[in-house]
Amino acid sequence: MTRAEIAAINKRSYNCCQSVLLAYEDKLPLDRETLMALGATFGSGMGGVKGDCGALIGAQMILGLLGYRGSNMNRYSRELFGKFEQRVGATVCADIKGILTGRVLCSCEDCCKNAAEALEEMIAVDN
Repeated sequence: MTRAEIAAINKRSYNCCQSVLLAYEDKLPLDRETLMALGATFGSGMGGVKGDCGALIGAQMILGLLGYRGSNMNRYSRELFGKFEQRVGATVCADIKGILTGRVLCSCEDCCKNAAEALEEMIAVDN
């Protein structure tokens, strides 16, 4: 099973951000309780549906935790953001959920999967 599939399955029990973080739990330098707390406020995207998708935020956190070597990560952050946006069609939770348009672009489980797949394209992590 891929980490993307694990992230999607995790969504059945956790919020979007936590679901992605926990899919990489064995590779991250933080314990489960800390990962749960770190992702706790991003369940409906940043600001409760008003900001970026929680799954994308979780993937960005992992990117930093696994990739940071004392240098600026903005280029990589933009790349991950773009990959996610290309897959899903938006990055803001409200847009993804179709709150204003009535057109849902992606389910939360699929957002978790897409965030992990986009991240996998950028980093080398054993499954």
